[in-house]
Amino acid sequence: MSGRRSAGLLLFRHTDDGLEVLLAHMGGPFFARKDAGAWTVPKGEYESDEPAWEAARREFREELGVAPPDGEAIPLGEVRQANGKIVTAWAVEADLDPVSIEPGTFVMEWPPRSGRTQEFPEVDRVAWYGLDRAREVIVKAQAAFLDRLAEHSD
Repeated sequence: MSGRRSAGLLLFRHTDDGLEVLLAHMGGPFFARKDAGAWTVPKGEYESDEPAWEAARREFREELGVAPPDGEAIPLGEVRQANGKIVTAWAVEADLDPVSIEPGTFVMEWPPRSGRTQEFPEVDRVAWYGLDRAREVIVKAQAAFLDRLAEHSD
């Protein structure tokens, strides 16, 4: 079991077609050609001495390269992902233009065991999704956040 924790912000907006959420497609070579299970709440890991809310706002800025929006934060609780990581999220109503993101980057050895490193974006794109479509593409455990947001928005 992992002791890793992540915190994130799930932006949402009301449209003529219903509730939409902003999801981030994970960057790097492992997710480049994947859709289902490759989208996530913009989030990142934090240490136990950092409050989760502060980590969520910091990670939003690091992942997307834009300031986290102000507004009422709706606690969505925690989920445990298949890899053991515990993710805590809040929903904030805001409208963000996906073209405004300037994602942070990470470095990893690629290809594996090649001795070469490459830099990849933390997320390679973001998009607004209706809840039904979001459930199809989001990391499986994080679908609970969508359900909790929907309950709050009824």
